[in-house]
Amino acid sequence: MPGRKRGALPADLAGATERFRQWREGRGSRTRIPAALWKLAVKAAGRHGVARTAAALKLDYYALKNRLLARPVPVAETGRSNPPPAFVELTPGSPAPSPCVLEFSDRTGATLRVELPAGQVPDLVALGRTLWDGR
Repeated sequence: MPGRKRGALPADLAGATERFRQWREGRGSRTRIPAALWKLAVKAAGRHGVARTAAALKLDYYALKNRLLARPVPVAETGRSNPPPAFVELTPGSPAPSPCVLEFSDRTGATLRVELPAGQVPDLVALGRTLWDGR
């Protein structure tokens, strides 16, 4: 990029580096990093990557990575307020907790996609057997 030296930090990461430097100069030994600085580091890591941010801010890579992974994903990124559940157990006779999509697939690659409205769960075992038995 013109006007930027190779290896130079982006402005926001350089600003975070300066804030960490100032905090380190004024702290006592064994003082924990304040939540506001961790928030700043996580935001920078989301934008510039964990390795680059950890190196620039002199933070433990894994501590920063864990905080980045644990942060809630902003609504703007997902379009929803909460992430969808990764797994929902549907037992026979129980209503679906909310509208959901189920996909059955077999080892040949055949796929059956079922969209369920809230409160309805068909006989999922029968649906699966229909796919797997080829009936």
